[in-house]
Amino acid sequence: MHLISLSIHSTMGKIHIQSTPPSLEIHQQPADQTIKQPKAELTIFKTSSQLLIDQTEAWNNLDLKSAFVRIREAAENGHQAVLEGIARRAEEGDDLLHIERGGNAIKEHAIKHTIRDHTYDTGHTPPFLAVKESYTPSRLKVDWQTKKPIVDVKSHAPTFHPERGHVDITMEHYPSVTLSVVGGQMNEVV
Repeated sequence: MHLISLSIHSTMGKIHIQSTPPSLEIHQQPADQTIKQPKAELTIFKTSSQLLIDQTEAWNNLDLKSAFVRIREAAENGHQAVLEGIARRAEEGDDLLHIERGGNAIKEHAIKHTIRDHTYDTGHTPPFLAVKESYTPSRLKVDWQTKKPIVDVKSHAPTFHPERGHVDITMEHYPSVTLSVVGGQMNEVV
C-alpha cells in the first residue's frame, strides 16, 4: 500500500514600502528698517574782545591837549588867578592902609607888577605807564542740542510651506500556498 503524501509548498508574501519624508520650507523676509537722524543744532555765542587804549595823559603831557582839557584847565587857572588876585589886592590894601609905618609901599608894588616870571613848557616825554590799556577777552559759548535717532522697524511674519510625507505600501509578491498530492492511489476499502 502506498501511502499518499500531501506536499505543501508556501511562498511568503513580500511587501514593498516606499516612504517620502515630510519637508518644511520656511521663508523669512528681512525686516524693513528705516533710521532717521535729525540734525543736531549747534549754537555758538561769541562776545567780541575789547582793547581800550587811553592815551589822554600822554597827549596832555606832550601839550597836545583836546579842547575840552584846555577849556577845563583855563577855567581852573582863571579861578586860581581870581583867588590870587583877591589875595594880592587884600595884601596890597593892607600895605597901603598901614603906610604910616614906613617904607615905600607904592614903589614896591610897582616893581613887583612889572617883573613877570613866566616859563614856557614845550612838553616832554610822557612818563612811564602814561598810556593806559585794558583788555577784555572774548567769550565763546558752544551749545549742542543733539536729537535721538528715529528708528522704525517693520517685521514680517515667516511663511511656512509644509509638505506632508507619505508612505506607499504595495505588494511586491503575494503569498501563496500550493498543496499537491504525492504518491499513489488510495483505495478505500471499508
